[in-house]
Amino acid sequence: MKLLHLSDLHIGKRVNECSMLDDQRYILNKLQELAIEETVDGVLLAGDLYDKPVPPAEAVSLLDEFFTGLSRSGIPVFAISGNHDSPERLNFGSRLMEGTGIHLAAVYQGAREPIVLWDTHGPLHIYLLPYLKPAVLRHVYPEAEVTTYEDAVAYAIDRWEIDPTQRNVLVAHQFVVGGTTCESEELSVGGLDQVGAQVFDAFDYVALGHLHGPQKIGRETLRYCGTPLKYSFSECRHQKSACLVEFGEKGSVTVRTIPIQPLRDLREIRGTYDAVTAKSFYDGTNTEDYLHVILTDQEDVPEAMGRLRAIYPNVMKLTYDNLRTQSSQEIWGAERPETKSPLELFRDFYQLQNNQPMSQEQEDFLLGLMETIWEGEP
Repeated sequence: MKLLHLSDLHIGKRVNECSMLDDQRYILNKLQELAIEETVDGVLLAGDLYDKPVPPAEAVSLLDEFFTGLSRSGIPVFAISGNHDSPERLNFGSRLMEGTGIHLAAVYQGAREPIVLWDTHGPLHIYLLPYLKPAVLRHVYPEAEVTTYEDAVAYAIDRWEIDPTQRNVLVAHQFVVGGTTCESEELSVGGLDQVGAQVFDAFDYVALGHLHGPQKIGRETLRYCGTPLKYSFSECRHQKSACLVEFGEKGSVTVRTIPIQPLRDLREIRGTYDAVTAKSFYDGTNTEDYLHVILTDQEDVPEAMGRLRAIYPNVMKLTYDNLRTQSSQEIWGAERPETKSPLELFRDFYQLQNNQPMSQEQEDFLLGLMETIWEGEP
């Protein structure tokens, strides 16, 4: 029995105001090809199918294409909602889709019966647990005395009365203690949404979604597969992958991570303006990649973004790393802002922004400009 573990598609996401829809369409086609090539018996999709609770029409159409392609290839899908999804919207048509092999648990409604697959080793039970908050669980089970996310997940799992002698798989979207995070994720303040790994001990494999970096938590079979694409520059060093999970008899689970290559990578480049625009620097690389350019010039380069985009059309972000940006100073003073003159206020602002005082020439120019403005002269 082979299952492909995917999660956190975030269809419709924009990175630095750039639409990722074409890149998502490309990677979903590649993942469908991978599922067919590996002759998998199903795809586990662990939440955050969309990036927004109300996704744009193009995102809905793309997910429909992905589900339809897998269904027509005879590959069942076992999907749940994540914290970015609207459970009710995602749940629309789910009962109809089951007839095509798309099993979707978007709204938590209590202990839903597992889907059972069969092979020569007998049944394999797949349990679907949508993203769960304590309040959602109490709505279904008013008698439940749960206050934490861990309490809620543990209570939900206990309602299944899982047979430990059988092969059991869980698809879930939670933050498990010990996971490594990155800046593109949406997490609760203070770790309130954390769940202990021991809660999942009853399962032979736990297909997790929520964290964007591929990683295991404690054991090989408690795993985040990560996003199929990089969604922030904090993920530059990630090698994105899909998890192929193969089940033998009870207790025999093999996990293989398969690297996936995007249409355009997301990466950082660093150097002076002259260095990063030299042909020897970018020759042989994909100049269409999404880039964060870090310039080390001591002075800002005029119209740098536009000039860089002549070579790298998908520059998303431009920053400087030099003496001005490396220094961190605070301006202290006993005087309150309202007691200072406009020139003194501008001096303070300039010092804060540039980590150095204004020159006398700059002050003279500023005074002249102020006088011109105030007097209404042309």
